[in-house]
Amino acid sequence: MPRAESAAPTPAPPRPRPWRWVPTLYFAEALPYVVVMSIAVVMYKNLGVSNTEIALYTSWLYLPWVIKPLWSPLVDLLGAKRRWVVGMQFAVGALLAMVALTLPAPGFLQLTLAVLWLMAFASATHDIAADGFYMLALPQRTQAAFVGVRSTFYRLAMIAGQGALVWLAGTLAEQRGFVLAWQLVMALLGALFIAFAAWHAWALPRPAADVAAPRSGRGEGRVLGFVADFGAVFAAFFRKPEIVRLLTFLLLYRFAEAQLLKLVTPFMLDPLDQGGLALRTQDVGIAYGTFGIAALTVGGLLGGWLISRFGLRTMLWPLVLAMHLPNTVYVLLALWQPAALGWVAGAIVVEQFGYGLGFTAYMVYMLMVAGGHDGRPGTDGAGGESPHKTAHYALCTGFMALGMMLPGMGAGWLQEQLGYLNFFVWCVIATVPSFLAAAWLRIDPEYGKKAE
Repeated sequence: MPRAESAAPTPAPPRPRPWRWVPTLYFAEALPYVVVMSIAVVMYKNLGVSNTEIALYTSWLYLPWVIKPLWSPLVDLLGAKRRWVVGMQFAVGALLAMVALTLPAPGFLQLTLAVLWLMAFASATHDIAADGFYMLALPQRTQAAFVGVRSTFYRLAMIAGQGALVWLAGTLAEQRGFVLAWQLVMALLGALFIAFAAWHAWALPRPAADVAAPRSGRGEGRVLGFVADFGAVFAAFFRKPEIVRLLTFLLLYRFAEAQLLKLVTPFMLDPLDQGGLALRTQDVGIAYGTFGIAALTVGGLLGGWLISRFGLRTMLWPLVLAMHLPNTVYVLLALWQPAALGWVAGAIVVEQFGYGLGFTAYMVYMLMVAGGHDGRPGTDGAGGESPHKTAHYALCTGFMALGMMLPGMGAGWLQEQLGYLNFFVWCVIATVPSFLAAAWLRIDPEYGKKAE
């Protein structure tokens, strides 16, 4: 008689080994955003572009992050997120190489902006895929354990970009000129992203759940079913009972900061007779890109702890004040125009530490909204966690980006009309809409606290 065969044991799924890929994935997620939003400002200033053009054109580069919720479902529907991650990293590397190649051209401004715009779309798509892959590849307990690792390496990428790379460009420019210096920096970044793509093609795990999402099979057809499902997600967001307060807060909370951030670097680089601080490019990398980002990180960590200890409602006003009142340091810098780098770096540390504190409240509020909470004590919007919290969080971040893009577009023109001193005075006045939007919010007093 044939011997009965025992059932073969199911092989255990491969271990995700998060330390192998989580740090590099989130370092790679941050760098293109830093290039588009910060490094490009320094580069164009070094190459003689006016403040009006810098603020207008680099603010337009926010657009992909504004509208990324519109195509985020495609990442679910078309292929595995692992492939999207690797593919977008190759694309970013190629586009950075194209920036390097177009810098010496006569129409470099238009050409580089077009390439950076494409890179911004690739980066925003990479963000969608990377965050989705993180949730698929790791169990919930590991996801929670690695949140701090994600944040740390994201911040390290900001220091590397705004600090080390800006310092490198300034140092190379002293021997080779700014055009060649920035070519070399962009080529270095392009090679780094090709290396990231090759590394992640090997290191990223292959979770069984990382497959294209099933499409709707309703009677009206798959395409129409998808459109209906997609529309339902948006409709659920705009039916939130506090939608007007919500959007007002998202759009106005960073109204002053959106204008200030576009002109901080030009202010530090412009000569004294134009109201600037006459710093070298490498000094900006040290003061703003290194000490400033470190202070921003510490402020963010402290803000998160304060909210977990006392709740968002209790800490909202202290954090709002911490974010907006330090804008006055730029008024003092414009009045004094100190020659010592230490004074400039100290003022930036104060402002960035406050910004880190205040921005934490903004991020926690978006998580609250995406999770289905409408802000009223004892309610959560729909009797529990929102089934669309990922999509609704993406919508919140889209409105956040819109709130940065629109005010920033005219900031350069306004500064050139007012001068740096009066512009920074205006940025202090422009915090008023943020205070009014915060005063209009309704927040559950228990939200954000850790369970005792």
